[in-house]
Formats: sequence, C-alpha cells, structure tokens
Amino acid sequence: MSVELPFAPVDDIIRRNAGGLRVSAGAAEELAHRIQQEGTQQATVAAARAEADARKTLMADDFDIDSVPDKDTLVLPIAPVDRIARLDIDGRYRVSMDARIALTAALEGWADNVATAAAMLARHATRRTVKREDIEAYFELQQYFE
Repeated sequence: MSVELPFAPVDDIIRRNAGGLRVSAGAAEELAHRIQQEGTQQATVAAARAEADARKTLMADDFDIDSVPDKDTLVLPIAPVDRIARLDIDGRYRVSMDARIALTAALEGWADNVATAAAMLARHATRRTVKREDIEAYFELQQYFE
C-alpha cells in the first residue's frame, strides 16, 4: 500500500495541533500512512453499509458524519482521499462527492486527535519536535485503552 496523501497538508494538521512545536518529516509521513490505513478501513465499512442497502454508491451517511462541511474548510485534499477510499473496495462502488468530502472531514478530525496526542507525547519527552516515534507511540498506547 503506497501513501497517496501529500505530506504537506498532513504536516499542517500536526502543526495546528502541536502548539508551536516543530514537526519532523518522519512524523508527517507516518501520520499520512496511518490516515491512509484509517481511510481504507472506513471506506470498507461504508461499502458494507451500501451493500446492506443494495446500493452501488457510497453516500455521506455511510461515514457517520453529522453534516458535510464546506470542502474549502478542509486541509486534506479530496482527490487523494478518494483514491484511498477506493483501494480496498475494488471499483465495485461509486463514491459520491458528498461521501468524498465526508470521508475527508472524518479523516481530518481523526488526524487532529492523533496529532494532539503526539504533541503531548513529544512534550512529555521534553522535546520541541513531534517525531515519527510520537505518532507510533500513540498507536502503541492506544491498544491499551480500547
């Protein structure tokens, strides 16, 4: 699985949650990879919902988002998120524009949570830079709290 997301918007997400900490390229790369994994999982769940409703098109409601935001408010680009959504659903489904935006918003919110936690871990380690290891540590720790 190759990372489809450009790192610059992911770096922006980390920075807006890091409160003045620096961000390593490795942290942006790792979070981009994790966003892709989460996106394919969410798209697979959405495809199952569409299949249960005998639909061939993924809709915004399939992504459990309250309302579809304006696409101009999002940092993550929609086109790569669309490609990520299609990775594991094998072209069997269409993805509506509202669904693309909904998935992008859901992934951006999810990434905000990860970035906030990674910044806390960097501060705890008394570092001024969020690193790849902070993103990895978040997911390592997360398994104990599920």
